[in-house]
Amino acid sequence: MRAKLTFLSALAVSLVGGVLATGCQTYDFEPVEPLAVAQTTESRSIKARAPKPNLMLLVDTSGSMKEPAEPSLAVCKNSNGQSCGESTFQCNIAGGCDTRWSALQKAMTDFLRGTATNVRIGLTTYPKDDFCGASSAVRTTLPAEDLEDTATLTGKADEALNTLLAIKTYATATGDKTPEGGTPTAESLKFAGLQLVNHRTQQKVERSDFVLLLTDGLPNCNETYPSPAGTPNSTCFCTLSNGCNFTPRTGCLDKDASVAAVQQLRAQNIKTIVIGFGADFSSGNESGRRGAETLNAMAIAGDFNRTCAANADCGAGDTCNTSTGLCNRRFYQAGNKDELLSALRQISEKVGDKPCLLKFTDPAQAPTSAELVVVYINGERLAAGSDTWGLLPDKSGLEFLGSTCTRIENSSTANPAEIEVRAVQQR
Repeated sequence: MRAKLTFLSALAVSLVGGVLATGCQTYDFEPVEPLAVAQTTESRSIKARAPKPNLMLLVDTSGSMKEPAEPSLAVCKNSNGQSCGESTFQCNIAGGCDTRWSALQKAMTDFLRGTATNVRIGLTTYPKDDFCGASSAVRTTLPAEDLEDTATLTGKADEALNTLLAIKTYATATGDKTPEGGTPTAESLKFAGLQLVNHRTQQKVERSDFVLLLTDGLPNCNETYPSPAGTPNSTCFCTLSNGCNFTPRTGCLDKDASVAAVQQLRAQNIKTIVIGFGADFSSGNESGRRGAETLNAMAIAGDFNRTCAANADCGAGDTCNTSTGLCNRRFYQAGNKDELLSALRQISEKVGDKPCLLKFTDPAQAPTSAELVVVYINGERLAAGSDTWGLLPDKSGLEFLGSTCTRIENSSTANPAEIEVRAVQQR
């Protein structure tokens, strides 16, 4: 920021002496403090849009997705107070008791239709079967080469959504796929990351790569778990409600291998975003505590931080570490459809490319109104308006709108958008 003497401040300085003479008249004024005026200038040269990032969705379709999203709802219980679910009776989805899967489908519908043009989406699900097979098939491939036009990205988002919608909570016809099996998270993460690594050979530009893990269960299904249930000095925490006697290795909580898989992705310059969906990550029981601990460790390793300035930024049940500016719970937690959609939208805002958004470097020096902002693009001064630009509600920056935004999005090395914003602050 640099301060400049403007007409207003010059006038204020002239009044400090207490006398202003005009013609033959002399007027006395009480001495006043000079009007404080500061000006800050933000300059940006946009030679091309930032390449849109690759986002590989890794979605958990294990049997626990048949559990109610909100088991405390009366509509999810029978007359004996027993909750619906995979091992009891079917949830009445039409009557208002969403399963985790039906709630996920509704949230993903809004998410994929609302962010289709911000990222390049791919999709894989896990497990691959009704037991413990890790993900091994891509449901929606990432867009070919460097395609990122609206039609291509919308088509990929629709393809991913249709794949998820085709999976029913309960089978209604022969051949219907439903959530089944365990949660082979570690190997499935490796497979999802491999798709991004392989895709890099097709690209002519460098992109940011992300894996978005959306899971409702504790990782398990590790055939090589080092200390299975039932052995002396076992470190196994059994994730299965009916015990691990028949699955001494695959039923164990697979924390270490899952965290290691995320670390391996990060070493390949791939960030992992973790969403825990459902009640399995509550602190009210040992399973929930261990689940939250596991997902938190994975989120830390994934290096996609939930930033904050105050506790309110981190949501219910979480606090902000103001010394680091990070939420203490690093993974996104959602207990119902609305919370899941909110988490997905927050992620989209952090991941997606927004060339038409300009934030002031120092928010403390933000202008007090749009009238105190002057904007130039390639030397042309643009007044605020619905087709040019507007100041953000919190005055932390401005957003380019309409044809002006299109102009910026279509910029190139040969035809750059040279942006200069001069913002004045009165205080």
